[in-house]
Amino acid sequence: MIDEISIRDLGVIKSATLTLTPGFTAVTGETGAGKTMVVSALGLLLGERADSGVVRHHADRAQVDGRWRITDKSVTDRVDELGGIVDDGELIVSRSVTSEGRSKVVIGGVASPVGALSEIGESLVAIHGQSDQLRLRSPQAQREALDRFAGDAVKDIFSDYRTVYARWTASNARLAELVRDQSSRRAEADELRTAVSEIDAVSPVAGEDVHLKSVAERLANSDDLRRAAHEAHEALAAEDSEFDAVSLVENARRALERVVAHDPSVETLITNLSEAAIVLQEASQAVSLYANGLEEDIDDPEAVHDRIARIAQLVRTYGPTLDDVIDLWSSASDRLLELDRTTDEIDELTAVVAHDFAELGRLADSLSAARARAASTLSDAVTAELHALAMPTAEFVVRVTDAPDFTSHGRDVIELLLRPHPGGEPKPVTKTASGGELSRVMLAIEVVIAGVDTVPTLVFDEIDAGVGGASAIEIGRRLARLAESAQVIVVTHLAQVAAFADNHLRITKDTSGEITESTIVALTGDERISEMARLLSGTDSEAARAHARELVVSANLPRGAAQ
Repeated sequence: MIDEISIRDLGVIKSATLTLTPGFTAVTGETGAGKTMVVSALGLLLGERADSGVVRHHADRAQVDGRWRITDKSVTDRVDELGGIVDDGELIVSRSVTSEGRSKVVIGGVASPVGALSEIGESLVAIHGQSDQLRLRSPQAQREALDRFAGDAVKDIFSDYRTVYARWTASNARLAELVRDQSSRRAEADELRTAVSEIDAVSPVAGEDVHLKSVAERLANSDDLRRAAHEAHEALAAEDSEFDAVSLVENARRALERVVAHDPSVETLITNLSEAAIVLQEASQAVSLYANGLEEDIDDPEAVHDRIARIAQLVRTYGPTLDDVIDLWSSASDRLLELDRTTDEIDELTAVVAHDFAELGRLADSLSAARARAASTLSDAVTAELHALAMPTAEFVVRVTDAPDFTSHGRDVIELLLRPHPGGEPKPVTKTASGGELSRVMLAIEVVIAGVDTVPTLVFDEIDAGVGGASAIEIGRRLARLAESAQVIVVTHLAQVAAFADNHLRITKDTSGEITESTIVALTGDERISEMARLLSGTDSEAARAHARELVVSANLPRGAAQ
């Protein structure tokens, strides 16, 4: 529950502190005094959007600090995750908004994201206001209201449903993608098989295209090559010539050997010539072997050119290089296996989608049944509240009907309907009820739903607008009943409602200066009676005060106390 809220420079409030207690707290005040700023302050502490327009005129920033008493372990754990501290069950939350619109959040002493406030706030406070009358016009909000009332009976099934729905939609999307692309994958597989077949027929090896070009060049010029090799061999070591290179070098060596005795240095020249003779003899043998190879060449020029052409065709089709052709050949089997696995995946996904579809149907039926049971209970409970709120012939109906398709929230359409008089056809609440009736209908819905909320604090912001007299007393009585199990804070303009409060706060505006300022005061005794009299008649006359005392006494009698 909330122990205290401190407000500074928010709207018309310069500085104020709300000390809150368990039970029922009523917040009253003149029109324009800033009663809604209390709700705005709470909204900021609960992560609502920060608007620079809430900053008080001439102030740099607005700041709201809240002190909570925490008993929910999940909240304590979340604060701990953020690095904050819950000290002996007490949590301090701060939110500031600058005049430029920048916002800062501190949770448990640590700067935190605004989203964390929303997460924590859902477990701490539920605000019910006039805006709910507009909000509950939407089918989504009507469904959420019913689900909130149903509690765990719907929550557990809904959780399972959403898990299966998420899996089903993901599988369905993947299956649709695979089926949509199936023709292109089939075409790719056909192309790969054709490529593998064509490449298999040639079976090229790396570098073969370069080698074949060399062979083709040699074959095309074989006559010239043989002639050149023959001439080279004759020049090196002709069998019938004394003037080939080997003979000439041998002649030179023998000439020097004849005179080496006269000059020992000639020995070096003889050695060089011997080595030259060996080199020339080896070269002669190499040329001879080359020439013989040309004579014995077994390559078929036509076969070589045919293979060059076949490899060139592969390169043109699957290249641009032979290496690319070979890479395609090597990787094709893996890709074909992958494409085959995709076909298997389609079969598997088809089975998964069918299974999940059936499971969704089962869960959706269970969800519909749980909602229908909750709808019947909610209808009866709200109808009973309406009878107590001066609508004795009204009947509230929560209708649950089937939608044609699965959605993320089930297969139900939820409608909140009202039959104002017996025999009439129930129609949407917002189209049937008058302004005052609509306020009572919405209050009845909120009171009934709030009765099953698990949050420790409930805030009602002038949802009693358009109601008065005996109906207002019943509103106060019901809010007091809620306050027996939760902290209830009500912003109201009705004395009949405020009379049931355990704690009464008044927001007073001061217009004596250039800027209107408001303060918050806790009322007791005669001060409270004076405020009640003002709410009743706009004056502080003795008659109004007597009426106010009577209201307070009457309000407290059912709870066994007098004031």
